[in-house]
Amino acid sequence: MLQRFFIFCSGADTDILEQCSSGEKTKYAGIGATVFFTAVMATIAASFALFTVFDNLYTSIFFGSIWGLLIFNLDRFIVSTIKKSDSFFDELIQASPRILLAIIIAIVISKPLELKIFEKEINQVLLEEKNEMTLANKDQLALQFNPSIEALVNENELLKKEIVDKELEVNALYDTYIAEAEGRKGTEIIGKGPVYKEKRDKHDAELAALQELRKVNGEKMAINEATMAGLTADYQKKVAETQPVIDGFDGLMARVNALNKLPWLPSLFIFLLFLAIETSPIIAKLLSPKGAYDLKLAEQEGAVASWVTQQKAQRDILVTTDREVNNRVYADIAEEQELYDYKRKKARELMQLQADAFYKKQKSVL
Repeated sequence: MLQRFFIFCSGADTDILEQCSSGEKTKYAGIGATVFFTAVMATIAASFALFTVFDNLYTSIFFGSIWGLLIFNLDRFIVSTIKKSDSFFDELIQASPRILLAIIIAIVISKPLELKIFEKEINQVLLEEKNEMTLANKDQLALQFNPSIEALVNENELLKKEIVDKELEVNALYDTYIAEAEGRKGTEIIGKGPVYKEKRDKHDAELAALQELRKVNGEKMAINEATMAGLTADYQKKVAETQPVIDGFDGLMARVNALNKLPWLPSLFIFLLFLAIETSPIIAKLLSPKGAYDLKLAEQEGAVASWVTQQKAQRDILVTTDREVNNRVYADIAEEQELYDYKRKKARELMQLQADAFYKKQKSVL
């Protein structure tokens, strides 16, 4: 039962193979088993690849099974269409498109399994890329907010400097009127005279101006601080909103790109393994000698080709003969006087009817 199933997988003609030896049946059962297990590996690989896309087990298994059936059908078709001939070079030319297709299928099958085999290494590469993307994302978002924040910081620094300058000016006025009172500068007269009062009034006026400046600039700096806090909050919000996109950067394409950044030698070995599996049925048919199955199949196809050629030749002769007979029949009829007189009579009647119709039409117009 299992042998019959694998023979079916090989695409061989079971009616012809039943007439062959057990060795021929075993050979094609082995080819069919290779085709079957290649399709199983394709189903597993496709299911895993689709699971990284859909993140749903049942959906991945369903579409992976469809992909496995497609690979099974292609492999079965490739193996069944390779015919043995007397020239190995002709067989190789015949099989070259199939070998190219087998290489493509091997690449498609091996790549998802490589993603699973090197999953830990790929995750490490993706983690490094996500960290780099996070930093780059923060720097890029900072470009939107930093100019405004820096402008507000500079404005606060100017406001603080304005207060400090005013304080230095007020302190200088304080030292001036104290020195006048002590007789160290100005009039150099000890006591609180008119000059002292003038300098004291100027100091008091500037001190009041300093208090007002502190109040006004303090309010401005408070507003700027609140604005900077809002901008910082918006920046943090933007970072938080965009971070899930970076965290979700582990799809199929990202994993394939991460795989390409790993050393290529292990991936090459896995690809060569699947290439050997995929091309083994074709190579087996190319290297195996022409057996009883191939001879019987060639005989059957030759018999069908001969019968088709014979039927075509008979149809061509039938058409040629029928055409010659028809030509002779119509040539004999053309010589009969009776047929000529009859057609002459009918032509006369037709011309009369046409003349009567033309007369009636012209008369109605007038």
